[in-house]
Amino acid sequence: MRRDRSTRRRSSGSGRRSWRSRPWAGRTATSTRSTCTGSTASSSSPGLESRPRPMPRRETSRRSRRSPAGRRPHAEARAFRASRVPRRRRRTMEQIPILRDLAIISIVGVVVVLLLGRVRLPAVAGLLLAGAFLGPTGFGLLSDAHRIQSLAEIGVVLLLFGIGLEFSLERLRQIAKTVTIGGSLQVGLTILAAVLCARVAGEPFSRGVLFGFLFALSSTALVLRTLAERGEVDAPHGRFIVGALIFQDLCVVPMVLVIPILAGRSGGDPTRDLALALGKAALLVLVTVVVARSLVPRFFAMVDRARSRELFLMAVLGICLATAFLTSLAGLSLALGAFLAGILLAGSEYAHRAIGDVLPLRHAFTSLFFVSLGMLLDVHVLVEEPISVGLYLAAFVLGKGFIATLSALSMRFPARVAWLAGVGLAQFGEFGFVLATLAERNGLITPAEDRALLAAGVLSMIITPLAMHLAPRVRAGEKILKPLERLLGARGIDEPMPEHSALSEHVIIVGYGVAGRMLARALAETHVPYLVLELNAETVRAAREAGEPAYYADVTSPEALANARVEHAAALVLLINDPEATRRAVAAAKRSAPEIPVLVRAHYIAADRALADLGADEVVFEELEAGLEMIARVLRRRAVPRNVIIERVNVARRDSKGLFVRKPTLQRPTLAELHELGELKVETFLVRSGSFACGKSPLDLDLRRKTGASLVAIRRGGSLCEDVTPSAPLREDDVLYLVGKLVSIEGAVRLLDEGD
Repeated sequence: MRRDRSTRRRSSGSGRRSWRSRPWAGRTATSTRSTCTGSTASSSSPGLESRPRPMPRRETSRRSRRSPAGRRPHAEARAFRASRVPRRRRRTMEQIPILRDLAIISIVGVVVVLLLGRVRLPAVAGLLLAGAFLGPTGFGLLSDAHRIQSLAEIGVVLLLFGIGLEFSLERLRQIAKTVTIGGSLQVGLTILAAVLCARVAGEPFSRGVLFGFLFALSSTALVLRTLAERGEVDAPHGRFIVGALIFQDLCVVPMVLVIPILAGRSGGDPTRDLALALGKAALLVLVTVVVARSLVPRFFAMVDRARSRELFLMAVLGICLATAFLTSLAGLSLALGAFLAGILLAGSEYAHRAIGDVLPLRHAFTSLFFVSLGMLLDVHVLVEEPISVGLYLAAFVLGKGFIATLSALSMRFPARVAWLAGVGLAQFGEFGFVLATLAERNGLITPAEDRALLAAGVLSMIITPLAMHLAPRVRAGEKILKPLERLLGARGIDEPMPEHSALSEHVIIVGYGVAGRMLARALAETHVPYLVLELNAETVRAAREAGEPAYYADVTSPEALANARVEHAAALVLLINDPEATRRAVAAAKRSAPEIPVLVRAHYIAADRALADLGADEVVFEELEAGLEMIARVLRRRAVPRNVIIERVNVARRDSKGLFVRKPTLQRPTLAELHELGELKVETFLVRSGSFACGKSPLDLDLRRKTGASLVAIRRGGSLCEDVTPSAPLREDDVLYLVGKLVSIEGAVRLLDEGD
């Protein structure tokens, strides 16, 4: 009966696992049948005599103990143990290769980046080299390169989304001219040069256009990451590079559509297909922008009310990936869609929070992207076809770099900016891989040409971070471009107007951003003469229309400083976002006028040593000043007396490691033992012509009786008078020093300003 029930269970469709499904079942049943032939022959099911009957485990194990023939060998025992491994554990073991690859990438990437960091080379170059070592033609340590590349695509999306968050529609409008004119010049001149070279070499027109497409595109992710690391996104050459990259990404769609036309394999009307595709792309982008501008603020308002950080992060990633996916449906790049999503969110109140949440993910996935780019390097091609790879690499670095430089000079950028822009754009682009694959499928290039081109492209990407790191220090490039600068009418400086040609004791403001405008306004209101030097032509035009003495000038040029009369100036204030240009401007100013005070704004305290060696007199660090201001504001919120706040700020300033310890903006109070006199407050009051106190004596005001505050000193004409004469009237521009409790001081200030 037991055998009949087991037979019925095996043939039924129940969900229980049959005995035959066990790997050792057949062998055990066979050996068991040899000892129990009578039982097997008496089975009631037809046809079962020819098949081994599985036995229940308990019966099998009992018989195997009784009979030597029933014992399982060691191999069967191992198979038995393996069959008992849970399915969940086996699935985890199958997923280990991707975890192993990620671990290898992390360890090798850290080692290579640390080694390159010792010689002050950028981290991006280290990640690319790590990918080349780990790739299939390197040591071949990665088992699943395709999955790594899929994760790397997420890195590109997050990288461009983060950069877009730091932009805004207003900043995009500021570089609109660079996007349209500079980008079209760079792409158009590259295609034209490729066609001319193809005609000289006897190649057909279609191949010339194709190679123009391939060489026109640059690596958006690589270049923007390098610019962001160096703090040069807002520098003049950074703005030109960003504009050119945006235009290149917009050109990807028509390039993809034109390649089959060049191969003669396009079905239907090519012009109509191209116009239809571009129309769809423009419509989809427009719909995306409109929907995002109208719905995104409401959506994030609902998410914010949930007070959940996890939900907010999911919402940010959803907006980023959804926008990128929608733009990809129109044939545009994922990177451009993510950049657009970041720009749309940048104008909202949630931008800074989104940056903080996405930043860790962005760095992790972007590192995978650069490693995956390095993995594309085919070392065998370098050995088999070194001449072809070398020619392609020279075309990228020298030919394309020169064309980008020429485009910047045509927009009247000075030689230094054009040189840096050319170096930044002299590499292969991510979408060049897509175009090359499509061209090979359509028979426009051979597989050998494709391999050599891709190898040279990856090499150009590896070289780019190193070149951008070294280019600002190489003066030979911009010196060679000086004749072209004059030939193309590019400007290094505007000639001064007659009313400014004899200025003296004036302040030279370099950079007309937010800080520059604030300083110019303060100088104008205090009747201090000044000049503004700026390298953005649109900013100069707008400033002149507003009546500002603004000039287009490259402050690193001695001629520009001479025209600004630096030798007769009272001070030079550098407020620009290009660290290398700042250092060169300090050096040029000290060579032209060694005695001029040079005040510099720097982003990080780590820059102090180089600026000090060059001769900067005072450096205001954004990193330090933001921290000090935060200390003061937090303590003020807690109603800490002003003198205690000043003391804490001064202590924090002294504890900072910078070379330049700026004097406190507010004078330190002369009170002993502040912890014992913490309830008292020291404040100053400036007597103006319209103040109630102007012309009245301290005796008439009677501050002590009316408010509880005491007048302890008066500063008049630069000298401090501690012996206050009660009957002497107060004059305009006197500075009164008041001591008292916070409430008393506030009452005294109201009385002095407005009266009883």
